[in-house]
Amino acid sequence: PREKFLVLFLDCSHRLIALETMAEGTIDHAPVYAREVLRRAVELSASGLILVHNHPSGSETISKADVNVTTQIARAAAALDIALIDHLVVAGQTVLGFVERGLLPLSSGRC
Repeated sequence: PREKFLVLFLDCSHRLIALETMAEGTIDHAPVYAREVLRRAVELSASGLILVHNHPSGSETISKADVNVTTQIARAAAALDIALIDHLVVAGQTVLGFVERGLLPLSSGRC
């Protein structure tokens, strides 16, 4: 019933280091901050990130806020040489990928 924002922290071979909930919010918003995501990525020595959040309403619309937070995290990650691999939105039984929808360039990362 609440929106959650999770991050998969990956190593250089895209193996999972950690899966962590970075924010839990209301029915339509979970406040997430790029600096917190990247602080944790650096702590874990992650080379890649996959962002995931849900739309409890089941809406398959990627919002402007979704795009903005992804852009902020992508810029911060690039400055630290960390690849943002994708941002997945779970809407009911549907999973929407930013890369698949052309909202995020495919990242090769540093490895």
